[in-house]
Parts: sequence; structure tokens; C-alpha cells
Amino acid sequence: MSKISPLSNSHELGLHGNYKDKDKANLLIIREVTNIKIYQLSKFKKSNFDINNFLLDGYKLPTESGLSTGNENLRIQWQAPDVWMILSHNENIFQEIKRQCVERDFAITDLSHSRAILEVKGKDALNVIKKGSPLNLNDFTKNNCANTVYHGITISIDMINDDPITLNIMALRSFAGSFHHAITDASLEFGFNAI
Repeated sequence: MSKISPLSNSHELGLHGNYKDKDKANLLIIREVTNIKIYQLSKFKKSNFDINNFLLDGYKLPTESGLSTGNENLRIQWQAPDVWMILSHNENIFQEIKRQCVERDFAITDLSHSRAILEVKGKDALNVIKKGSPLNLNDFTKNNCANTVYHGITISIDMINDDPITLNIMALRSFAGSFHHAITDASLEFGFNAI
């Protein structure tokens, strides 16, 4: 059995929108993030576990609303009090999480096949989000994350870099087609290269 990416029928490679007579380096880059493990980690209310003792690849769990941490291979997003989303390209990340999380302290839920993720990179990446979300992005910087709606679709945004601006935008797999269309339609004005 082979895995089918959520956007396999939607993501058309190549140049799109207002790209003519523009330096290719100034275009947005949009790619689907695939082959990634996604786990929701929830700490039980009765747990006395000190989350400062939790460490994945040298990164601690963010403890404040709207913060994320990590690198290109691992992202840890604060989702709610004592709830985090862990995204990793490491096939063995579940074993690493489970090794530190005793069942009496945490619930670990595999969400890997239930999400579609687009990476939007370029100086106009935040403007794409502003076209369809009420979220105030004026102070959004590297390692900020947020949950919001985008044209009626619930999404999570994580700024993984600010030079160039690089956003990972995640939606439920069942909305993958509409989500992709909304993001790419908003990107046409700036021109984008789908890779």
C-alpha cells in the first residue's frame, strides 16, 4: 500500500500568477510538506510531571501561548495549556516521545494522516495570510504559532523562519483541496513557484 499525500491532486508544480517580468528570487515559494509525523501531546491534569524535564533534540516544550520551537526537522507548537503539537521528519520520533512520557502523565495522539501542510516562503507570505484570516500578524515573528481561520477553514500557522519569511500552514486533510485553493489563489497577486 502506498501513501497518498493530501494535496496529490491539487498541487501543480511550476510558476503561477503574476510572475512575468519578476525576478524569480522575489516570488513566493509554495510546497507541500509530506512524509512528516504529527503527534499531539497532552499532559493530564493529575500529572505532577515537570515539563522542563522534557527534551526533544535539545528543544523544550514551549510554555507560553503562541510560541513554537525547533528547526527544519522538528517543530514543537504550543496549542493550549498542557497541549503541544510535535511535527517531525524523524521516523522514530514516537519512540523518543514515548520514552519521556509515562502513560499516567500524558496522552499521545498520532495525527500524521489527518493533516495537510503547505510551506509558504517569501517576503509576501504574511500578506497571503492577511487576505483570508482575521489574525493580527503585525507582531508575528520567528517561532510564533497560532490557530485561526482562513476563508472559513481552521488552520494552524507556524513561522519557522523570518529571513526569508517561512510559514508552515496546516489544515485538516478533509479540507485539503479548499485549503490549497484558498492559499494559492491569495498568492497569485504576488506570483509563486509551486515546488
